[in-house]
Amino acid sequence: MSELKCCACGPGYKSPEEAIKAEKEKIVYTVLVYCGEDKNQPDCLATVDVDPTSPTYSKVIHTLNMKYVGDELHHFGWNACSSCFDDSTKSRRFIVLPGFKSSRIYIIDTLNERKPSIHKILEPEEIKEKANFSSPHTVHCLANGKIMISFLGDKNGDAPGGYLLLNSDFEIDRKWGENEYKSIGFNYDYWYQPYHNIMVSSEWSAPSTFEPGFDLEDVKKGKYGQKLYFWDWKNEKLVKTFDLGQDGLIPLELRFMHNPKSSHGYVGAALSSAVWHWWKEGDEWKIEKVIQVDPVNLDSWPFPVPALITDLLLSMDDRFMYFSNWLHGEIHQYNIEDPHKPKLVGKIKIGGILGESCCLKNKKLSGGPQMIQLSLDGQRLYVTDSLFSSWDDQFYPDIKKDGSYMIQINCDTNNGGLSLHDSFLVDFGKLDDGPFRAHETRYPGGDCTSDIWIA
Repeated sequence: MSELKCCACGPGYKSPEEAIKAEKEKIVYTVLVYCGEDKNQPDCLATVDVDPTSPTYSKVIHTLNMKYVGDELHHFGWNACSSCFDDSTKSRRFIVLPGFKSSRIYIIDTLNERKPSIHKILEPEEIKEKANFSSPHTVHCLANGKIMISFLGDKNGDAPGGYLLLNSDFEIDRKWGENEYKSIGFNYDYWYQPYHNIMVSSEWSAPSTFEPGFDLEDVKKGKYGQKLYFWDWKNEKLVKTFDLGQDGLIPLELRFMHNPKSSHGYVGAALSSAVWHWWKEGDEWKIEKVIQVDPVNLDSWPFPVPALITDLLLSMDDRFMYFSNWLHGEIHQYNIEDPHKPKLVGKIKIGGILGESCCLKNKKLSGGPQMIQLSLDGQRLYVTDSLFSSWDDQFYPDIKKDGSYMIQINCDTNNGGLSLHDSFLVDFGKLDDGPFRAHETRYPGGDCTSDIWIA
């Protein structure tokens, strides 16, 4: 496959600048969670054509069924990325694809880029026996060739979970930071920054709490997180904890800037609908709230409706931040050239619970924008609508009936601004074996949410 190259020569990219200059994406991979009535239909990994010159543009050109049913595919990552650019033995060939509910981990071979295949499966019984973990979430490749996965629970679905390392043969290696688990309340996303020897992690909740659906009483009982954790990356030690309080309830996706020497990063607090910014000042890590999206009163709701910031990313050139407001049905674009003072420069409404859902090509865009992935050049934002099956059913029941969508948002990278691309729509409700919910999306060559650079 001509696109597949070692990290020493790309597309592991030696710098973010090289990534931006890479050729435009031709396909993307998207995980699909089955939501129909066939008890024998598993989830799958879809290959979507995003090349506007192709006759199959905006079509699913391949689906890879998982071996078992009920996995709830969610987030995924690569066996190698830009952190190992100087190791010519590594190539970005294998997808590490966890089942969020099943705790099973699929290793997907993309040697045939358009028709991936299952290479190996790590069964949940082995993971629970050797590591006492469940609900795998974030996958990052490390510079030493290992793969680290965050887990949200123990084998019984109780917090806090932890971190598991796999070796290059996709075998269980060991737990990362195991001695510190007693000091964290919950686990969720993480991002490491080697230059400053730091890892930052966030909190959601225990699987036993969030899997049945959202209950506001659980928040009042302290069953959801509101903290950020800063770890000594080399020594696997927890060095600082920030309690974000009521303005930081349920901090989910977090991102460092791509500049490998930058200390700046952001996290979106979902329930508080706030964005927090961190940075290093001398030897001290600092944090501040920089964005607040106000809740909206709705007669049918017993409390003001939060925006629910569920996904957040930074453009490869570190100029723009994008995040999705799942309940309000909006995507926001901010200029972050001054990282302390993000400036709102673009906004677009797509669905949500506050008013009428919009339509595209006669497809009702059920739900609100949720997972987002940005092109390397920053001009195309791909959007899907599913958060988690039980939460979807609670807030947007039409997703289960109609299936998810993928749409494209055009991004003005000169002056700011967002617009809906009116000829791009992938309807995952109309696939032959569907309907499906769509969650995270990735490019074969790497993207702004999977690649980490070493200075």
